[in-house]
Amino acid sequence: MVWDSLLQKRPWSTSKQSSGGWRLETDRILVAIGYHGRSFHGSQRQPDIRTVEGSLIQALMRLTWWGEDCLEMSSRTDAGVSARFNLARIDLPHSVSKQATHESIIRALNDHLPVGMVALKISNAPPNCRVRNAEFRQYLYRLEVAEDWPEEYSSETVESACTLFTGTHDFTNFSRPDGSDPVRTVDSCIPWLTEDGRTVGFVIKARSFIWNQVRRIASAISAIASGRTSILEVEEALNNPTEAVDLGRAPSQGLILWHIDHPDFKSNIPDDLPNAQNLSTRPSGLREYRRWLAMSDYQMSSILEREWLIRLN
Repeated sequence: MVWDSLLQKRPWSTSKQSSGGWRLETDRILVAIGYHGRSFHGSQRQPDIRTVEGSLIQALMRLTWWGEDCLEMSSRTDAGVSARFNLARIDLPHSVSKQATHESIIRALNDHLPVGMVALKISNAPPNCRVRNAEFRQYLYRLEVAEDWPEEYSSETVESACTLFTGTHDFTNFSRPDGSDPVRTVDSCIPWLTEDGRTVGFVIKARSFIWNQVRRIASAISAIASGRTSILEVEEALNNPTEAVDLGRAPSQGLILWHIDHPDFKSNIPDDLPNAQNLSTRPSGLREYRRWLAMSDYQMSSILEREWLIRLN
């Protein structure tokens, strides 16, 4: 891919020598970015595939702002998962940061980022800032995109299902093993409702998540709502992680990384949930549902675009 060859060029000239050799003098910033999941094959850089990180690298190279290890993402997202607000740590050349305003850096990045991706806000960060050390991450999932989401359900049952996942648990049965510690603490998990009480999804908040955790939780909640499984069975899967249970994985297009709170990111971006009142009701027939998925994707994308326009203006 283009950025793979560009990586070999190392466009920054060295400006300063340290005990470890020549190093570029840089200033660390945190950048809030958003993206539509359908436009990328996940966030993490991969060869010959369009990703969020790869697109950021391309933009930095075209601006001649790229340097080795100058970029790190706060949260990794799977293919198809959108982000209203993710964070990137960028070490800018001091020659750029001392002259450019935050607004001009945002404009420059957006001039070089692909359609479907946007830089929103910038905050200066200390040299020892670790972008992955967030206070919390908040995800939003639209349960109506799950294939087994029922036409009729009990709102109280959905709320009880959400409550199951609050607190500290071993999420082995609700994640894809990747070698990381499966024990996580979920601060809150609550239904996402319209003004008239219709459940369209749920919002979940924790300091960190593991691979596929939110999508597998979404599948379990949908299974409880539809009667495919019971609250007791899900509770047993949580309490007995050594006994393998597979409750499925919900589609990626229903998931949005909605907000990140980081101690070094100073911003007025709130974590308020979007108004779900205008989201269309899922049709009952399977054929109609499959056509409706395209409408749902458009509606969720529109929510993101409105949010981004507000922040940019």
